[in-house]
Amino acid sequence: MTNQHGHDDADKHEDFSDTPIIPGPDNPDPDGLFIAEVQGRNKRLRQLIQFTHSSTKAAAIMLLAAIVALVVANTPAHGPFLEFWHTQVSIGIGAFHGEMSFAHIINDIFMAVFFLLVGLEIKYEMTAGELTNIRQAILPILGALGGVLAPIAIYLAFNATHPEAFMGWGVPTATDIAFALGILSLLGSRVPNGVRVFLSTLAVADDIIAILVIAIFYGESPDLLWLGAAAIVFVALIVMNRMHVYSLVPYILVGCVLWFCVFSSGIHSTIAGVLLAFAIPSGSRVNLDNFFDWSNKRLRMANSFYEGDETPLVAQKDYITTVSSLSKISKQAVPPATRLEHKLYPWVYFLILPLFALTNADVAVTGLDFATVTSSPVVLGVFCGLVLGKPIGIMLFSFITVKTKIASLPEFVTWRHMLGASVLGGVGFTMAIFVANLAYADALLITEAKLSILVASTVAGVIGFVLLLLQAKADQRRGISYVAIVPDDGNVTHADAEMARDSEELVDQLGDEELAERVRAASEHAAAPGEIKVEIKGE
Repeated sequence: MTNQHGHDDADKHEDFSDTPIIPGPDNPDPDGLFIAEVQGRNKRLRQLIQFTHSSTKAAAIMLLAAIVALVVANTPAHGPFLEFWHTQVSIGIGAFHGEMSFAHIINDIFMAVFFLLVGLEIKYEMTAGELTNIRQAILPILGALGGVLAPIAIYLAFNATHPEAFMGWGVPTATDIAFALGILSLLGSRVPNGVRVFLSTLAVADDIIAILVIAIFYGESPDLLWLGAAAIVFVALIVMNRMHVYSLVPYILVGCVLWFCVFSSGIHSTIAGVLLAFAIPSGSRVNLDNFFDWSNKRLRMANSFYEGDETPLVAQKDYITTVSSLSKISKQAVPPATRLEHKLYPWVYFLILPLFALTNADVAVTGLDFATVTSSPVVLGVFCGLVLGKPIGIMLFSFITVKTKIASLPEFVTWRHMLGASVLGGVGFTMAIFVANLAYADALLITEAKLSILVASTVAGVIGFVLLLLQAKADQRRGISYVAIVPDDGNVTHADAEMARDSEELVDQLGDEELAERVRAASEHAAAPGEIKVEIKGE
């Protein structure tokens, strides 16, 4: 049978059963591609890559940074600590010159990079992920809407009559996707993948709402001249996209100009990161159907040109030219948005967000009147908004959505799973602290909000984890586990890759060859991530 591009469909499903195992930390080069001198380095590099792409470890590093900030804030070192972060740094080019503190560099420049990654993740979900299918996405989207409206209502119930605290209504609406998914990943395959998909899609939808809230409500009155300049730069980025400019360098350079224009306009500069993300191409420049034939020909040519070890490689010009052309085109086959996301992920989650936590989680509790603090409308509004408002809103809107048959629960997911995921939605941390810095003018209110965010996020994280763990224990007693099915093509998210590794470990522990073969076959032919419910019978 031949498809519309003239290729035999049988070629699309070639038997790769004899292919060596996928590279891993213990065996990074199963095909023996690299010379012996670099295999040890490659093993260490792959271990580092797996470490820096783990949501659990990212959440742990951010938590550690927050703990360090809290400890330092309540010691004599707090003064020098603050002085360091508020050290002014001269930044300027030519006539444009200004000063920014280290703290502002982190909050205004580094966090713009974080929002660039958020924008790329949102774009992925909208073009190839869970947000492409409205039937699948409607449940977490409406759940996210409920998880925003309910906390606002609860916060305003405490602060509607306090003008100085009123604008803090946006603080308890945010969900920290890194922390929430990091906590969830601790459960591995003991919870169905539908829980992770629901929570991650909900967090993405929550991020979209948070971005709109920041852009509309938490910026200064915009300077129309600079806003117009930002619009022109953004149009230029769109034109670059339409002209099929696929190098990342021009987008980054023009993106810096966009950041400066947005920053100068009075709108919070992090919005520039989101705009840049949506301008970067997410498609391939290469005709992939033709690429497969072309690359096979180039590989055969390279093989014919290769003269062996007896001739120095630098002298084998035909071989080098052929391999170089193959390498150049292969890089262009991967969408720029995908390449940038994979490059940014470790830097954002292992450097930028820990620095943000270190800079902004420094809550000094010494000297605070806890009786006054615990009765503060801001503290009560933020705490109750995150711990109560989030799960109430998410569960209520999800329940209505399912009962009205607008959507259904994900496969294998129960309402107990949904409750645990909804409570995890109350883990605000990074995003909530970020909004708090924008919402309040009074330093005491910022301190109260941060303290409430840290306590509420901890409480929500612990309760959500315990609820899901109890359900996992109940499933375990029934001999039920969940095995992820992830496409074996490398084009998956970091969370999907981590889920695949967890499932691989589970299958290995079970020692069931039939199940292992079933999982391998399903992964080779899967078009999208899926799952198998496994019932393990006791003796």
